Amino acid sequence: MAGPASSPAAAVAKRAPWPVAAAALELLKPITWFPPMWAFACGVVASGVSLAAAWPTALLGIALAGPLVCAMSQAVNDWFDRHVDAVNEPHRPIPSGRLPGRSGLWLAIGWTLLSLGVGWLLGPWGFAATLVGVALAWAYSAPPLRLKREGWTGNAACALSYETLPWVTAAAVLAGQAPGAGLVLVALLYGVGAHGIMTLNDFKSIEGDRRFGIRSLPVQLGPARAARLASVVMAVPQVVVVALLLAWGAPWHAGAIALSLLVQLLCMAKLLRDPRGLAPWYNATGVSLYVLGMMVAAAALRGMPA
Repeated sequence: MAGPASSPAAAVAKRAPWPVAAAALELLKPITWFPPMWAFACGVVASGVSLAAAWPTALLGIALAGPLVCAMSQAVNDWFDRHVDAVNEPHRPIPSGRLPGRSGLWLAIGWTLLSLGVGWLLGPWGFAATLVGVALAWAYSAPPLRLKREGWTGNAACALSYETLPWVTAAAVLAGQAPGAGLVLVALLYGVGAHGIMTLNDFKSIEGDRRFGIRSLPVQLGPARAARLASVVMAVPQVVVVALLLAWGAPWHAGAIALSLLVQLLCMAKLLRDPRGLAPWYNATGVSLYVLGMMVAAAALRGMPA
């Protein structure tokens, strides 16, 4: 007579360590590391510092932005979202039982401490920025603040952490001083625009968000209105960046970003026909053009006085 079926957690415990390690890597979501790593690279370029001697610091900062701080934020989010993921994404490592017990929480805590340690190696600017990034990551997902419960504040915290913070941090760390106002303004504008990207990312979680009272913008506004808002929020800061670069004597860079924005607008028009179904497509097309524009702007800033 067959015995009772084993729980998923018990099944994981009987396996070799490799499946657990693979689940831990999945929890850290490597696919999400690119935006902050790219933003840090933009800051490196915009700083104007030669990479001949600074490349070890640049590489350490890129690793801190992506595989450490961003990965930590994903682990924190998955732990505190495990009940939501049980509805939206039951295959995720924690709700599926592939990371049993409190292992997901311990991984989040361990990655937090590791991030702070590496941030310390980047000096006072790097460590201060790491403290801010870690604090925002926990505030975004963990009670009592749990900023993600409200789409406006949650998306703002996430967007600024992913884009503005690593960009400004890179420039400060490499130059050893506070970056110029123009660089900070451009980095802030791209962080504001990323608020729209975060809104599009919420389309995949509408059912679970509704059930558990998470007021993402697609839940509050509905998919159609949320997609229109996201499009405006992504486009307007780029228009301002184009105007600034023209005023600062960088017409070629401004023209390249304007052309990129024109193609994005065409993609947005398609997105609005079926926001929920086409959000993943737009993330692969329009968002790619958005981040390429960031590097063009960084290259323009490199040749400008602070």
